[in-house]
Amino acid sequence: YRHMDVGSAKVTKEEMDGIPHYLIDVLDPEEAFNVVVFQDMAKKAMKRIRENGHIPIVAGGTGFYIQALLYDIDFTENDGDMEYRHRLEALAEKEGPPVLHKMLMERDPESAEAIHENNVKRVIRALEFYEKTGEKISAHNAAEREKTSPYNFAYYVLNMDRGRLYSRIDRRVDEMLENGLVDEVERLKAMGCTRDLVSMQGLGYKEILDCLSGETSLEEAVYILKRDTRHFAKRQLTWFKRERDVTWVDQERFSFDRDQILEWMIRDLKERKIIE
Repeated sequence: YRHMDVGSAKVTKEEMDGIPHYLIDVLDPEEAFNVVVFQDMAKKAMKRIRENGHIPIVAGGTGFYIQALLYDIDFTENDGDMEYRHRLEALAEKEGPPVLHKMLMERDPESAEAIHENNVKRVIRALEFYEKTGEKISAHNAAEREKTSPYNFAYYVLNMDRGRLYSRIDRRVDEMLENGLVDEVERLKAMGCTRDLVSMQGLGYKEILDCLSGETSLEEAVYILKRDTRHFAKRQLTWFKRERDVTWVDQERFSFDRDQILEWMIRDLKERKIIE
């Protein structure tokens, strides 16, 4: 998203070091973004990179999005009938997200276990899928996950001990505040960005927005942001442990030296004949 740099820890021009980066500053904050949009944009970017004679590097932390790209998962599109969705949105607004989550638990317990009750959009999508197809979206996704990837790829997950990870997360939040996170969210608020936008659901944005709206103090917002980021990191690790074809990279083994890690990866990629 444009205008969202500090909270997303967006790569800087200096950090890019002349290497073209894609899918950065491609949307305005009021535009919706989801896995289907990402998959389409990422495929086009990878095609362009390949046409330029290079190998795409997909960097990120959202395992579901990476999986969708690697295995070319098919997402059944909405048929355009929005009535059921609007009814669910109205119900969530009136009675709260737990009501929808309970409905999902009755229809698709596996999805209900995997989706947090506050993630209303994903809960609604799962309920919509069941309503329109009579099939559990968890079963559909499981079948899609069994697909063979059309790509020859290496999938690395950088890892470290939990204590160090949580300490780094806390420090990263402090650095974002020092780098102007509150000012960034204030500017977005002045632009008309509200909590219901997809862009403002990101960690760092909704917490500071709640603070600016007077719902929490800054101290409370920072506490919630650090806590929820740690929880998110824990869920990420759980996701990656379930994934196929993952190579775990214990950074401590390399004394947290990124150059050493890169050298090891290059050797590994050559052994797999992904690069020459």
